Amino acid sequence: MSDLAVDFDDIQGLVRFGHSKLTDCSFYLLNIHDAAAARAWLASAPVSNAVQVDDAPQAALQVAFTSVGLQALGVGADVLAGFSDEFLNSMVGEENRSRRLGDVGTNDPQHWSWGGPGKIPHLIVMLYARPGRLAAWTQTVQGAKWDTAFEVVAFLPTSNTVGFEPFGFADGLSQPALDWQRQRDPHGDRLTYSNLVALGEFLLGYPNEYGRYTDRPLLDPWSPAASLLAMAEDVPAKCDLGRNGTYLVFRQLQQDVNGFWRFVDQQANSNPQAREALAESMVGRKLNGDPLVPLLSQAIEGVDATDGSQNQFTFDSDPGGTKCPLGAHIRRANPRNADIPGDVKGLVSWLLHTFGLGSKKFRYDVLASTRFHRVLRRGRQFGAVVPPEHAKQPGYPIPGERGIYFLAINANISRQFEFVQGAWVMSTKFNAMTEESDPLLGNRSAIPGCAFTNTFSLPQESGLRTRITGMPQFVTVRGGAYFFLPGLRALQYLAALDR
Repeated sequence: MSDLAVDFDDIQGLVRFGHSKLTDCSFYLLNIHDAAAARAWLASAPVSNAVQVDDAPQAALQVAFTSVGLQALGVGADVLAGFSDEFLNSMVGEENRSRRLGDVGTNDPQHWSWGGPGKIPHLIVMLYARPGRLAAWTQTVQGAKWDTAFEVVAFLPTSNTVGFEPFGFADGLSQPALDWQRQRDPHGDRLTYSNLVALGEFLLGYPNEYGRYTDRPLLDPWSPAASLLAMAEDVPAKCDLGRNGTYLVFRQLQQDVNGFWRFVDQQANSNPQAREALAESMVGRKLNGDPLVPLLSQAIEGVDATDGSQNQFTFDSDPGGTKCPLGAHIRRANPRNADIPGDVKGLVSWLLHTFGLGSKKFRYDVLASTRFHRVLRRGRQFGAVVPPEHAKQPGYPIPGERGIYFLAINANISRQFEFVQGAWVMSTKFNAMTEESDPLLGNRSAIPGCAFTNTFSLPQESGLRTRITGMPQFVTVRGGAYFFLPGLRALQYLAALDR
């Protein structure tokens, strides 16, 4: 715990707000053509902070850099070395990483429209505005230096689907709550699931769920432009380039909406009720966002009262997955478990569970504690806007590509995004299962020791299970990269590198 207040004026607003009321949005993926002009543009860019105001602003600007972008901007090798290996190596820097992330087969980075080998952008400029104001805001943001400083790698427009993702399900319902008050003590075992997470899981320069500070570049005070930075909390003699910054994971995910509903329709023999029920089982929520497991009577720490009706639940009451299948998407993305598996009550129960004697449910012991692996999602949709009631009709014509720009904020790419993606979403061993990966995001590619990954199981009360086979791939990766989202002081440091 700390009495030090959070300096919201140094945090990019995307972390705190997500800009949900700014429904018009577009992303520019850029390369730096002229470093001096890029620094000049950055020095005057109206980047939005996280200070709370009475009403949402009319527009917002956020900026983030890849490791090659920081290098192109003029950041020295000694400073770059302070960033994480995952960020420095990039999303496509290692074959092993691509395999763990599921980026093989049709997801292989060689097929990506951007972000693949030789196509990693230097930075992303994210523009948000209220309806009808995006064009004017874009002109304001670009200014006189834009064309000299940058060349456009890709322009990514978004669409507003009013709270529903392209498959037709309510979206953005469950997010971790950040401990902005800095009152959370992460030490010791957590015996119940909590949605409140230490600030250091999402912002560099603050203690994380281990009570430690994540590594980031720390500069000597006499280093060029270092005086623009705040001093590090954990190393007060150093200037903290990472403080109030974080890592941004960006992935462009194309969704085969017609293919998804056509498949579940075939499995349901074109019965509308059965078709919808199967789709909901694959997701783990009903189309309107309600969970398939019963809500809890007691409140969960960190669940806001405004969305509590859909997020006051864990999977403790459904250990066999008969209500929400064990491999459902929401179970994989957030198992909602505590540090010690099972229902722990009292010292004796704690000791029994600690030594693996407190529960006969073997699946409890194969899942890592959720609190160390949360990500904060800030994604947007792209493609034609199709009402949910139409999207779920197997034959409804949907023009062009549709999908999600997946944006995740985390302070530790390896322990957060990559763990969730590799160990939970893509893994065929999740929850002690075999031959199945995430029913929505799985790539269905065979892996060593597992020739089939295209199944989905629906456990039954009898102990048996209904097994669906031959599931096609519904989501394809079209691009991706790891970015550093600096604090505003760090942005000014980057702009002053030539002084």
